[in-house]
Amino acid sequence: MSALAAIERHGSMTLGELAAHERVQPPSITAVVTRLEEQGLVARRPDPNDRRVARVEATRDGHKLVARSRSRKDAELDRRLRALTDDERATLADATEILERLVEAEQEPD
Repeated sequence: MSALAAIERHGSMTLGELAAHERVQPPSITAVVTRLEEQGLVARRPDPNDRRVARVEATRDGHKLVARSRSRKDAELDRRLRALTDDERATLADATEILERLVEAEQEPD
């Protein structure tokens, strides 16, 4: 699901780009994409600039599956957040800002 969500979020990707994004080796991502393709959730297309390279994109069914998954997760998270106190939600908001800075710093080139 993580690989499908990445493709859905970022658009068409090469297998190498997807492997790097998911932090796995290319043979592992090839197996994942093959399974997703067999389920009709992604399609491989030739790269318009280099026909030797395949790009992977989410199909309509792939987009729908990701949307359903996100909707379920959002509903569950909303339910759990409503159970917190105002102080606990404020603490989470502060922590979220810190975590976002950490993620941004990780994505910056060295």
